Amino acid sequence: MEEKMFGVPAINCQHCVLHIRREVAAIEGVAEVSADEASRLVTVRWRPPASWSAIRATLAEIGYPPVE
Repeated sequence: MEEKMFGVPAINCQHCVLHIRREVAAIEGVAEVSADEASRLVTVRWRPPASWSAIRATLAEIGYPPVE
């Protein structure tokens, strides 16, 4: 299982956190998504068929592009 922690500067409120968690969790293979409003950090754990490129693309599509 892969895991990545990254910043998402666009997180401004709890709604942002919930939106990120819901959309990333919908990707097949994503096992866990956590996001923190205060630190603006997101952690995702996944296995195939999910991939970092798919996760990154989903975040960019919903307006929360990651900063690595």
